[in-house]
Amino acid sequence: MSQPNDDQTEHGANPPLESDSGPVSSAPEQLVVASDDPAGAHPPLPVLEYRTDDGVKLWTAGTLTYTIGGLALLFFWLLWGDFALSIRDRSVGPVVQLFLRREGVSNTLIAVLLSSLPPALGMFLGPIISYRSDRLRSRWGRRIPFLIIPTPIAAAAMVGIAFCPQIGDAIEHLLGGRYSNSHCTIAAFAFFWTIFEVAAIASASVFGGLINDVVPRPLLGRFFALFRAVSLADGMIFNYFLLQRAESHFFMLFLAIALVFGSGFLLMCLNVKEGSYPPPHALDSNQRERRGFFEAAKIYFSECYSHPHYLWCFAAITLGTITFLPINLFSIPFAKHMKIDLEQYGKFVTAGYFVSICLAYPIGSLVDRFHALRVGLVALSLYAISMAWAAWAIRDANTFCVALFLHTVLSGSCATATISLGLALLPRSKFSQFASAGGILTSLVTITVGPVIGSMLDWTNHNYRLTYVAGFLISCVAVLVLCVVYRNFLRLGGPKGYIAPGDSPTDIAVAPHPALRH
Repeated sequence: MSQPNDDQTEHGANPPLESDSGPVSSAPEQLVVASDDPAGAHPPLPVLEYRTDDGVKLWTAGTLTYTIGGLALLFFWLLWGDFALSIRDRSVGPVVQLFLRREGVSNTLIAVLLSSLPPALGMFLGPIISYRSDRLRSRWGRRIPFLIIPTPIAAAAMVGIAFCPQIGDAIEHLLGGRYSNSHCTIAAFAFFWTIFEVAAIASASVFGGLINDVVPRPLLGRFFALFRAVSLADGMIFNYFLLQRAESHFFMLFLAIALVFGSGFLLMCLNVKEGSYPPPHALDSNQRERRGFFEAAKIYFSECYSHPHYLWCFAAITLGTITFLPINLFSIPFAKHMKIDLEQYGKFVTAGYFVSICLAYPIGSLVDRFHALRVGLVALSLYAISMAWAAWAIRDANTFCVALFLHTVLSGSCATATISLGLALLPRSKFSQFASAGGILTSLVTITVGPVIGSMLDWTNHNYRLTYVAGFLISCVAVLVLCVVYRNFLRLGGPKGYIAPGDSPTDIAVAPHPALRH
């Protein structure tokens, strides 16, 4: 892929195409697939993959055009970045859970720190970062700067978390023993955890936007299948080899995670190149750039929350996100409550991840063929059925392990099926902005759900089976909302003609040179 061009064209014109080896052409004509809609209600989509006269197959994503070699290189670096990111996300949560339990922290406080603080920060930071990212134009693109800056900050914060016990000792000594060592350690943890979450939110708000900008849409399902497979492989490595050592080797684990994440994600940022984008003022309806905070906020809320279709999309994505939260948040305490050691727990989770990896690519292929909405509905319905069984059946360690295995496999299948849902439904031209708007709703709900479940468990003397009851109820509501989204999706054109409201065909892909035949 070539270095992005700083000279942008006006919105609606076709900037030069770029490939893994340089520009392909700069013809302004639009090449489209013939429409089967005689009324013209749903405009035909641009060609997203085609062959040249000599039979070479090419794929487009915006102004970028890829050969098979360029596509393989793109996938390698994005998946390398996902490996580093997944090592962080898969490892930090369970290790922190064990650390906080060792320090005697209550279920409610664990829920506040791990499930309420991150979305509370994201609710304010995500929209600002996403809005600015959509409108940034630099020689590095509009996403990479927002990814490369927070990465070393997050890694440094993880190093700080690793030293929390020592820092807690120093604070206790400095304050003359007025506060217990545990309180001082938790205070130090809260400080570094907040910094870590701020940096993690900054990168998470933009990473999906980068994928949206550089990955050809006909390959999104299969790409995200590989994406999920890498993430699950990280989970297998952690749960099988490292989880059982998390309590005794907390310090070394956090240092290693910080090193792998920091170096790996930076390498991805340096090797993935973005294409060209329309000028930022073209994103605003009155065709002029707005810089004031309140004006920008007015545009943001007006664009994101004025269309009923997007409100239903946000609701579906939110419910899909929190469906797995009750069990993910308290599965380790539940395992300890059932007298299951961490080695056995890690092996069952690893087995579930292995099955999920085997299912990932077939599910991704189904998504590319039938759409994420259809496959997601089937997967989420199966998950709801499994949660109903688990809430009734869990009585001992054996039934818990079966329920945990089903949760791991089916939640992984749901995630693989729906991970590209936002990219398929939200406007491509302002993807990060709309994704963050959905994130606000997700944050508000998550802030509430985690502490409520934690308080419920404390109040019921740790009746952890209720987490499966909660998973069943939330997944049922998620299925109903997803059905409404699917109905709206069909009304707006369906798999062959859907263009997100507010987008145009040229926002989905810039057409290739007319000499290049479909």
